[in-house]
Amino acid sequence: MADRGQPPRAPRPITTSPTSPGGAFLRKLQEHAPNSAQLIGFLTLLISGAILLLLTGLTITTAVMGLIFFAPLLIISSPIWVPIGTVLFIAVAGFLSVCGFGVAAVVGLSWVYRYFRGLHPVGSDQFDYARSRIVDTASHVKDYAREYGGYLHGKVKDAAPGA
Repeated sequence: MADRGQPPRAPRPITTSPTSPGGAFLRKLQEHAPNSAQLIGFLTLLISGAILLLLTGLTITTAVMGLIFFAPLLIISSPIWVPIGTVLFIAVAGFLSVCGFGVAAVVGLSWVYRYFRGLHPVGSDQFDYARSRIVDTASHVKDYAREYGGYLHGKVKDAAPGA
């Protein structure tokens, strides 16, 4: 990053003759050699990766050792922990469910209140459109039933004249 304004550096002079067998290889190796910023970045990556690997190993080792030492205690006291855990799970799940249903009820009642006050809450246009579609469909069905019901009534009279 420090070499932004500097012109690109010239390749390093090669001390071997170009006709020697290793001359071309050394030239290509020197052309692709990393600069100091890349080297520092690579070393930083290597060191931080090693530290994280060490911390991961320590964490896994501590967890396994804790499980080895506390497993007998957990097994012996499991007749106490299982019912307590079950009761706590049911209590927490019930509490969270009641809170969730309460929040949903408050939000729903708030929306209904704003809708009937004429404040046009979010989704009221869709609600009005659905209501008008339901009313239209119901009126079409009613008209169709009247028309079709009259047709059936006439057919029944034709089939059974005394009815």
